[in-house]
Amino acid sequence: MGAKLTNGRVLKYFDKHAAGYDEQIGVFERRVLGSHREWATGQASGQVLELAVGTGLNLPSYPPAVDRVLGIELSPQMLQLAQARITTKGLGNRIDVRLGDVQQLDVGDATMDTVLSTYTLCTIPDADAALREAWRVLRPGGRLILVEHGPSNRSVIRMGQGLINPLSVRFAADNLLRDPLPMVRSAGYDVVDVDRAGRWGIVHRVVAVKPDPDRSAT
Repeated sequence: MGAKLTNGRVLKYFDKHAAGYDEQIGVFERRVLGSHREWATGQASGQVLELAVGTGLNLPSYPPAVDRVLGIELSPQMLQLAQARITTKGLGNRIDVRLGDVQQLDVGDATMDTVLSTYTLCTIPDADAALREAWRVLRPGGRLILVEHGPSNRSVIRMGQGLINPLSVRFAADNLLRDPLPMVRSAGYDVVDVDRAGRWGIVHRVVAVKPDPDRSAT
């Protein structure tokens, strides 16, 4: 049986690699994924929850339409770097980060206007649980913004991803084959926009909304 993602595996990997994470992901974004962080943060407004905030790479690019950002991160070493970025960039007046598990959020029901994730569903052991938690904390009509890498829309590349995925899960705590769109729909969101980007179409960009029963009734 192949390796499975667990909180322990994810925590061990990211604590160990935190110091080099920004450089590593930066190279991968320049060469493969492309630049999508500002697109994601530009979709956000109001009270924002960022899932698996990591080292806080998204934090400086949140627009004025965002009132507050709360970032949740499992790895203490990654979180320490995010806190340092907040201090260095002078973002402490509207951004806070804290340790937590996005599969079991310590956040009140219907308190957020936006939930945002960039390249995190691939590392969360139970990504469906994280999307259900995002649903719970979103207000009706709130937005879910995702930029994730996943299966390519090219069959040859997708086959290669399947071959190396067991190694990626075991050694990098990274599942290459998670398609966010079916998970989002299964969780009950209304998908507003979806597209592919990056080399070989491996970047999945999704904008979805938690339905508002009051609006639906009018």
